[in-house]
Amino acid sequence: MAKQRSAETRQQQEKASMYLGLDLGTSGVKAMLIDGDQTIIGSGNGTLDVSRPHSGWSEQEPAHWIRACEEAIDGLKAKFPRELAAVKGIGLSGQMHGATLLDAEDKVLRPCILWNDTRSFKEAAALDADPRFRAITGNIVFPGFTAPKLAWVKNNEPEIFAKVAKVLLPKDYLRLWLTGEHMSEMSDSAGTSWLDTGARKWSSELLAATDLTEDQMPALVEGTEEAGRLRGELKSKWGIAGDVVVAGGAGDNAASACGMGTVAEGNAFVSLGTSGVLFAANASYLPKPESAVHAFCHALPKTWHQMGVILSATDALNWHSKVSGKPAADLVAELGEGLKAPTGVTFLPYLSGERTPHNDAVIRGAFLGLEHESSRAVLTQAVLEGVTFAIRDNLEALKSAGTSISRVTAIGGGSRSRYWLSSIATSLGVPVDIPADGDFGAAFGAARLGLIAATGADPVAVCSAPKTEAVIEPDAGLHDAYEAAYQRYRAAYPAIRGLLN
Repeated sequence: MAKQRSAETRQQQEKASMYLGLDLGTSGVKAMLIDGDQTIIGSGNGTLDVSRPHSGWSEQEPAHWIRACEEAIDGLKAKFPRELAAVKGIGLSGQMHGATLLDAEDKVLRPCILWNDTRSFKEAAALDADPRFRAITGNIVFPGFTAPKLAWVKNNEPEIFAKVAKVLLPKDYLRLWLTGEHMSEMSDSAGTSWLDTGARKWSSELLAATDLTEDQMPALVEGTEEAGRLRGELKSKWGIAGDVVVAGGAGDNAASACGMGTVAEGNAFVSLGTSGVLFAANASYLPKPESAVHAFCHALPKTWHQMGVILSATDALNWHSKVSGKPAADLVAELGEGLKAPTGVTFLPYLSGERTPHNDAVIRGAFLGLEHESSRAVLTQAVLEGVTFAIRDNLEALKSAGTSISRVTAIGGGSRSRYWLSSIATSLGVPVDIPADGDFGAAFGAARLGLIAATGADPVAVCSAPKTEAVIEPDAGLHDAYEAAYQRYRAAYPAIRGLLN
């Protein structure tokens, strides 16, 4: 009887415990609290800006991440002080690839060079020409990845490169602030071009190719494992008693996959955020770098994933909104309810270059087929279709890498548009599932990882899929029109590529 009461008491305590997910995005930090039953208690937000001092550059000050994180947690504390005090585990998610450079005293040497910064395209091409990088990492060396950024710093800011003692990814700089530890995990580190992705460890050979060593890298754990404990100063500030485990966490896409339950073979999601992602979970390591598909470690042990990435998804619609002087939601509303056949106007969403399938930092966006009758609504429709067709490019690349997708779940801000989801379903030729009300994105996935690390719970059981609210089926009547428009879209890239230097 005593053992039964002890087990019941432990279960009650676990349910009363809270878990915090921190997602460091490009435009802000989101903090989410969940309880032991994975019920969302509340969330807080802190805002961030991006600095673009030159064409193709994209930077942020790491100190701003801490400020935004404090804003987000202060927002939670104001509404849920007792719940925040009961936190036992923290999970981290973050924008990938950013180069955060620290000296021997952990001082930041320069602004972080972000994922969508393309200044290092020449360095990336030089590293990619070394066959060891694709062979060991399973990926093309993209300009947005971390290794070419360090090569650029060495070539252009040698005095800074000489002082680099540690290279951290953005979320792992937050970890340093939270715990005092230099640590990372597999999913985020797979996007550096320094990880042996199949073996799930740093490659000393690739680090040496960029004049770095393992001593300058953080220690590695799985995303579900402990990677530090919350510092006493912050526990006191936030009113938390007892030890708080900080999980390894995940890169933003792998964290979103944990939030969506996209962790088993065959599961997939499409994300319409600032960038666009088509993500498929894999039970084994399936690299095919020539397709420009990313083959990365997943946040769960012994799992991997493939994804195609486009650099401008909602970012393309936001650009159109800014230029036209009308809110994005109003622009989409002008299209009405039912999906329309493509008009003949084609939009290429390459506003800051493109990753999958082109790996092209120089290519830029374009409208093609404009005429006097091309209204604002026609341009809006073309922008949505351009992003849709870029995601279709990702699907074709995933197919070539051996992945089959029978349906996808939609996440991200753009997924609020049923029109856009209908466009994607029709072009991809698969149903699009809309999750039931709730926030199942990266912050939720990070909180789940915090729960797993703190309690030792089964990762697959915790990372279950949400209920489906609705399903958007492909519009069979528009299949031929969409296919013709997609072929025009595919033909446009090589046609305009030669016009750009």
